[in-house]
Amino acid sequence: MAKTEETGNVAQITPVPRVLYDKDIRPSLFDFLDSLYETNRIIEEKEMGHSRADAVLVTFKSVYGIEIKSDQDTYARLDRQIKDYDRYFFKNYVVVGTRHAAHITEHVPDYWGIITVEIEAGKEDFYLLRKPLRNPNFDISETLSLLWKTEFIHILARNNFPLYKEKSKEYIRKRLLAYIPAEKLLKEVCIELMERDYTLVKTPRRSKKR
Repeated sequence: MAKTEETGNVAQITPVPRVLYDKDIRPSLFDFLDSLYETNRIIEEKEMGHSRADAVLVTFKSVYGIEIKSDQDTYARLDRQIKDYDRYFFKNYVVVGTRHAAHITEHVPDYWGIITVEIEAGKEDFYLLRKPLRNPNFDISETLSLLWKTEFIHILARNNFPLYKEKSKEYIRKRLLAYIPAEKLLKEVCIELMERDYTLVKTPRRSKKR
């Protein structure tokens, strides 16, 4: 606190709230998700339709899309992003900083989960405002498109199909959709994404398994 020159009274100094950027949120967010989902894998920056998912959380039961709206972000692209997330992921989360926390429920469907983040005692503090529900627009055929061809072949092998090694991904995807129920295919996708070997490509992804 400081004294004013005119009156000598003690002036209250209001601290300026720290702005939360995407790069500040991610590391602590992934730790928070670890506390919610003991066995998981997180894939960052995944292309989906006309958008890019900030992160994809994979468990052995489900695939979650995660959109991060930091304090510097706006809602300008959110409507389009929601449509893409809803096509690809069984459940979805939006993660928001303090700027958006008060109004985020007005901008995402009621089946989306909401995680808020603010600075508490100098560090990021997360709160699960709302759990995600099953996405009614989920399309397993779109989720399958996230897989590599080698992963399709793993699914074929586990389900006693011919391996179709000379066929395209699209051909294999149609065969799987024709003969395997959507719920089982979702579990197959989860297995492949959890076990994905990123040493085969340039950029590794973070995973936590116990």
